[in-house]
Amino acid sequence: MGRSYTKDVIALSKHVDGFINYDEIEKLETKKQVDHLKEFAADVFVHVFPKKEIAWLVKSAGIPMRVGTTNRLYHWFTCNKLIKLTRKNSDKHEAQLNFKLLDFLNIETSVILNDVSEFYGFTNLPALNKEHEVLIDKTKFNIILHPKSKGSAREWGVNNFEKLVELLPKDKFKIFISGTEQEGKLMPEFLKNKSVTDLTGKLSLQQFIAFINLADGLVAASTGPLHIAAALNKRAIGLFVPKRPIHPGRWMPLGKNAQAIVFDKECNQCKSGNDCNCIIKIDPKQIVDLLEQK
Repeated sequence: MGRSYTKDVIALSKHVDGFINYDEIEKLETKKQVDHLKEFAADVFVHVFPKKEIAWLVKSAGIPMRVGTTNRLYHWFTCNKLIKLTRKNSDKHEAQLNFKLLDFLNIETSVILNDVSEFYGFTNLPALNKEHEVLIDKTKFNIILHPKSKGSAREWGVNNFEKLVELLPKDKFKIFISGTEQEGKLMPEFLKNKSVTDLTGKLSLQQFIAFINLADGLVAASTGPLHIAAALNKRAIGLFVPKRPIHPGRWMPLGKNAQAIVFDKECNQCKSGNDCNCIIKIDPKQIVDLLEQK
């Protein structure tokens, strides 16, 4: 079960048999919500992303085994399998924490971080339409730069991405700029640069995934595109601050060719929990060096 915006990502995995769109369920009156969920005859419901309304809905639908965490008060009234799990101050990655929700199965749930990418099963990849497939230059390293985050992460800044474009050798790299149509409107001068190809607002999520799959790498802050690129084993470089709970230890991209960068792992401002823009101090030359590594 997920929101509409997650559907195309979830559909990539060979391990998923079906998708329940909560955005559609939410529009129904309460009785119809319950009846709809009952149609799936589910045996187990795991609350990976806790939401009170869903917890009560699942209980009302009579799903036999309902798994939640002990630190959500409403789970004590709606779930019958409670997992002791604290995320905020944990040193574990979000993926490792989610595996802990399977403790009720009495299986090994401690997963080595480098092994997580083995479980994605992203084999159901969509085909890219011809209009955008021809943009890929097979003689160069096709790199996607994703400057914005829709407010979901600390951003490196358009100025730094402009410097990165200047430094990337044009005989080796073809550069694409991605983002929503609205994000494109926030960086008009950058998109006028003749060294870049503007993809903002031009691709559906499904087509963007297909484009990432044909590209070679992606640079972004802690965003969905970064994690998709990592899962597809692209050269995914994530830009982070070391502040909890948004530090790379919790949210770094996981993939065979993925890595996370911070300016200063011991940043005093971040360590004290204060807002900090140390991410903008990451040197664009460092990104170039990483992309040019064999």
